[in-house]
Amino acid sequence: MEELIDKYGRKINYLRISITDRCNLRCRYCMPEDGVELKNHSEILSFEDIIKIVKVGQKLGVDKVRLTGGEPLVRLGVVDLVSSLAKLKLKDISMTTNGVMLAAKVEDMKNAGLNRVNISLDTLKKAKFEEITRRDYFDKVRAGIEAALETGLKPVKINTVVMKGFNDDEILDFVELSQNKNVHIRFIEYMPLGGEAEEEYFMSSGETKELIESKYNLVPAVTKGNGPARYLKVPGALGTIGFISALSEHFCSECNRMRLTADGRFKPCLASNKEVEIAKTMTEKDIYKAYQRALEIKPSAHHLNFADNDKHNRKMSQIGG
Repeated sequence: MEELIDKYGRKINYLRISITDRCNLRCRYCMPEDGVELKNHSEILSFEDIIKIVKVGQKLGVDKVRLTGGEPLVRLGVVDLVSSLAKLKLKDISMTTNGVMLAAKVEDMKNAGLNRVNISLDTLKKAKFEEITRRDYFDKVRAGIEAALETGLKPVKINTVVMKGFNDDEILDFVELSQNKNVHIRFIEYMPLGGEAEEEYFMSSGETKELIESKYNLVPAVTKGNGPARYLKVPGALGTIGFISALSEHFCSECNRMRLTADGRFKPCLASNKEVEIAKTMTEKDIYKAYQRALEIKPSAHHLNFADNDKHNRKMSQIGG
């Protein structure tokens, strides 16, 4: 079987698929308050096209997919898409969601073939959640987390972007949550990828870990996944904590992923504006060539910095993190 191996020796086997650019939140670091210009339904990939792209990817070694957005659960028929992907016998089907609509759909998605879920949650305080997201959906998100646990998705991960002076006072609260529930908290460094990103909010993973260790002893832990997080846990805890250090200790040399945007472009690097459009005819040959071109332009590393925050052609909300 042919494989997707770039010129730096990285094997690409993980496809992150944005199935919509729509979102029901307006998170401050993801998008402007007025949102972003949305694509018409005719401008985004159909589920049939997504399946074609994944099938070609399988022939090249892609065996794991993650559905993202925008917010993937706002797209009609998402359960059917999960079911179609499950029929391809992939090693892993996962989803990143803000959790607002999760409680109502998680059982159907689990039955359709979804293996696990990541839920974005940057605060455990209702008022602060509304300030961050500009929406009063905190209780819905917490209900979504509980539903994911009850349904048996494993693991259930919570993505928490740490912002100095804003939610860093809750870091220990999230650690306590990992002790009491079988959830895996991932502390993510704040990144300059559009929206209202400001450098004053940046807090390194090292600082976050140091704060946690001022109260807790941490031991190594292992959590299922395909991402860059490095996991630890408090002894006896039901869950774990992880650190994603995209700026302070970037993990580009280990990157095994390709991104597919909702409007049909491969994006080899989250932080790069370089993209490869898949020909509209969507033949297997077109898709194969697009994979190969995207592989050729995948950079060795990103060059994220706050000074260039306004130079990205897509907001974080349009590429699914």
